[in-house]
Amino acid sequence: MAGGIWLATPTRFAGLSSRTARIVLALAALLLLLACYSAIGAPAPKLASDAAGESSHTTDRMLYENIVSDIRYGDNYYTATATELRRGHYPLRPFVTFRLPALAVIQAWLPQWLAPLLLYALVAAVVLAWMVRLRAVFARPLPTAMALLLLAGGLVACVQPLLMVFHEIWAGLLIALSLAARRPGRWIESVSIGLAATLIRETAALYLGLMFLLALADGERREALGWFIAATLLAVVVAFHAHAVAMVVRPLDTPSPGWLGMLGFGFFVKSLASTTALVVVPTAIAALLVTLSLFGWAAWRDPTGLRVLVTLTGYASLIGIFCRADTFYWVMLPAPLMLVGLAFVPYGLRDLIAAALDKRRITVTRVLR
Repeated sequence: MAGGIWLATPTRFAGLSSRTARIVLALAALLLLLACYSAIGAPAPKLASDAAGESSHTTDRMLYENIVSDIRYGDNYYTATATELRRGHYPLRPFVTFRLPALAVIQAWLPQWLAPLLLYALVAAVVLAWMVRLRAVFARPLPTAMALLLLAGGLVACVQPLLMVFHEIWAGLLIALSLAARRPGRWIESVSIGLAATLIRETAALYLGLMFLLALADGERREALGWFIAATLLAVVVAFHAHAVAMVVRPLDTPSPGWLGMLGFGFFVKSLASTTALVVVPTAIAALLVTLSLFGWAAWRDPTGLRVLVTLTGYASLIGIFCRADTFYWVMLPAPLMLVGLAFVPYGLRDLIAAALDKRRITVTRVLR
């Protein structure tokens, strides 16, 4: 089936056999039901609590702001972070309880008025990059505008200056920009931006790993090597970071309770709703929209669509398995692109249903002469 007034090209589901299309439809319906069930019973994220969850009223935002302030007045990053973690009754062990220093140090060096402008500039770069990327995908300006509106819905938290101290916001924007920058045969910019994301928030390493595997699967050996080198550089940085943390941590400092939260996909949906435009809809509707958005990304017949889908599902799995209720802000890593997949849903469903209902038969007649 050809493209039309919405998409310039058919979706990934247009060429499926009727049997395969029916299986995909059944699986999609099942996933929608499971998503709703999971979201309704999932715990809500803790929007303002400390890691100990008891006596301290220090929020994570205040913690990061205090660290930046301490560095601005001459303190060392690791000393300042250890002091503020103890003051807020946060765990200091293992070393991953300390964020990598890049963002805090840069924000401390910059004038206070400049950091929000840099955040807005990065948001604008993401919007512009995806506008260019999507303009060739959609057949008309209206669906392109709708896709950009959905992109804006995922950027709600990113345009709030009070949240600019959260590492996940900057890393999530850089991941979105990296995905837009990647083209077949043109990957250096994408790898460089992806590496920058990990140097701000090390959990962005999952993105590097996924892109490495997809490059290998596509037979792009040079690109795979690029992602591998980026991951290696991150590993070296993290090793130095761990050593620096060990110099300021004391034996009696509080250990982390761990990260095996096992809160499920429903918690991912609720966390996403707390940081995006989904905050205005009921939980069950948010679960439907998130699942349909993943379906939409799967429908886009393009290597970028597959890469976005794998990235989003990867972080949904990471958050559902390892995130605790008070670390819900991890969801800011996949949030920027999460809703854009809804723009592909109308034609994805059209092509899938048309394939499922296709009853054409091919009759082969043998003529003897």
